[in-house]
Amino acid sequence: MRRPACLRTCLLLSALLVVPSGCGLSSGSPMVDAVEPGTIGAGRPLKGAHLTVTSKSFTENLILGAMAGIAFQAAGADVVDRTGIQGSIGPREAVRNGDADAMYEYTGTAWITYQGNSRPVPDPRRQWEAVRAADARNGLAWLPPSRLDNTYALATNRANFRKYGTRTLSDVAALAGRRPGAVTLCVEGEFANRADGLPGLQKAYGMRMPAGNVTQMDTGIIYTQVRKGGCTFGEVFTTDGRIRSMHLAVMADDRKFFPDYTAAPEINAKTLKRWPAIARVLAPVSARLDNTVAQTLNAEVDVDGRDPHQVALEWMREQGFVR
Repeated sequence: MRRPACLRTCLLLSALLVVPSGCGLSSGSPMVDAVEPGTIGAGRPLKGAHLTVTSKSFTENLILGAMAGIAFQAAGADVVDRTGIQGSIGPREAVRNGDADAMYEYTGTAWITYQGNSRPVPDPRRQWEAVRAADARNGLAWLPPSRLDNTYALATNRANFRKYGTRTLSDVAALAGRRPGAVTLCVEGEFANRADGLPGLQKAYGMRMPAGNVTQMDTGIIYTQVRKGGCTFGEVFTTDGRIRSMHLAVMADDRKFFPDYTAAPEINAKTLKRWPAIARVLAPVSARLDNTVAQTLNAEVDVDGRDPHQVALEWMREQGFVR
């Protein structure tokens, strides 16, 4: 969701396939959830609007894209669903150039990957403000953020948590210094080589370990290996539902090395100017989103095998946003 390799692949595919809207964003289907206003959408402020929502292809962003579309329907809009686009650049470019109108994006992705900054802004709110100001020149409007921060972390299973007593990344670095063999890591290949991944993490925390203690593997396998104890610590995403379902303990980033990847609505600026009610329609949804909500909903998809759109719809109804 925030990997340069994905962006390069997406750009290459777009060039080869000559898909102007980017990475497969060439069709969609109407959202037909038959929802009525609940605590959002009263008075149908978006009646007459024809809006297209998009998203990236991973579980959480699919859920967030569905939430936006459901909220727009309740407010009276006709909505086209173009969620699930591979990579990051495709859906963002679609919103920027008007092929889509809205998505949920992550501030860290925009600040570092799109806007080319090398260091995050430590304060999440100020990072959002900086991203919003920079993207105003790109025809993109950022609405107020949620408290959902899908950033990197290291996690361990409960047995190792009790055995070693590590609670922070500083604790992990100290353990690696005292007992080099105790700290083994499972990480993705890209995380192992990125400046905002393992090399930067080791530098920031003074963490030294033999190269043989680091194993590279796919994301899904990491969670399984950490749960089984195949590696002491593994790279995870803080809102992944498997953290809760596998009872993993997440190490606190006590030196604030990792950027905040706070989710917030990203809207085509012309669309927002024409339909300013979009801001107040999405505001209550964003205000309710945090890591606990994300972990719970993501687990319903990734652990229980449910459909992301249905998970989003049920949550919107449970919260009273729609009927």
